Amino acid sequence: MSTKNQFNSAWDALENDTIRRENLKLRSALMMEIAKRIALRELNQAQAADLLQITQTRVSALLRGKIDDFRLDSLVDIAHRLGLQVSINVAA
Repeated sequence: MSTKNQFNSAWDALENDTIRRENLKLRSALMMEIAKRIALRELNQAQAADLLQITQTRVSALLRGKIDDFRLDSLVDIAHRLGLQVSINVAA
């Protein structure tokens, strides 16, 4: 008989390191919001690259969810260039 594990998110199931897991959650949330904003503005990858001051290759990686290609600080910069307000709540 097997036991089923239940997780709060996919990252909880995929990553054992709690620090890395939280970092992945933050990056994932930012990447999804950035991709949503690019789509809402109906920007193609070249236009997005120009606006975000990154290469079209980086835009493509972002839109394809290549999370390991992006650091949290880079995603915050990109989000700000799209007019998103990013804040972090710190709790014990």
